[in-house]
Amino acid sequence: MTSEDREYGAASRRPVEDEVDVVAEDTQKTATDGKDTDGKGKKKGSFWKELPVLVVVALVLALIIKTFVIQAFYIPSESMENTLLTNDRVLVNKLVYRVRDIERGDVVVFSGVDSWDGEVQFEEPSNPVSAFFRWIGTAFGVVPGEKDYIKRVIGVAGDTVKCCDAQGRVTVNGVPLDEKAYLYPGDKPSDEPFQVKVPQGRLWVMGDHRSVSLDSRSHKGDPGNGTIPVDKVIGRAFVIVWPFSRAKILPIPDTFQQPGFKAAAALAEATPLVGGLAGAVPLVLWRRRRNSRR
Repeated sequence: MTSEDREYGAASRRPVEDEVDVVAEDTQKTATDGKDTDGKGKKKGSFWKELPVLVVVALVLALIIKTFVIQAFYIPSESMENTLLTNDRVLVNKLVYRVRDIERGDVVVFSGVDSWDGEVQFEEPSNPVSAFFRWIGTAFGVVPGEKDYIKRVIGVAGDTVKCCDAQGRVTVNGVPLDEKAYLYPGDKPSDEPFQVKVPQGRLWVMGDHRSVSLDSRSHKGDPGNGTIPVDKVIGRAFVIVWPFSRAKILPIPDTFQQPGFKAAAALAEATPLVGGLAGAVPLVLWRRRRNSRR
């Protein structure tokens, strides 16, 4: 083969290799462009497909927290003014009473289903869709529940709650309450006299705005003499979260920290035991004398 033939062969092969390179580059570019386009499309499409799932998951988690941990409640009435105002939102701790007992002075939310009538009446939703959104609103504290109440615990099981003493004060086990810190300005501790011994497993509750509150005093003719069952308590309201200008913690007032409460309650609980022992001792002595004579 001559040198001319070799040069001619090489020249004839070069365009084929160049063509293959060009085709490969074009193919790679097209594939890359298609991948970018498809990737963007897939990202946009996947976001809108995942959005409903994210919303559902968020709702489920929120409902789980609401059911077992913390729930927001809407204040529908004036019964707890000025501690709580109408349209305030509070957070209620549902776990606190798993680690401690309900205490005097706690502000509690409880269910009045099958017992107390609502302080504020609401119309029933006219259709299932409205009913569903109302349920969601109630669950998240956007609208009030018809059978949920919020009051302050004045007496716990074993307490004797009475009104009024010579100075017009509510007393618990004979210890007077100084209610200036939370009682509505100008209200009396109670417009009507009462005295009740709180049964086991129940609570005596009152609103801070005594003149308008439909509380235990309004239900003295009910079973429990106006007291509410402990197992109806949903939790303790511990903070106002809305409006932001009123955001604050809801502490137990100092008057409920008086040592006389516990001493009086302990004495009240011990009285039946002491009485039983006092009655049993003579009986035992009598039996011993009788046996010795025999």
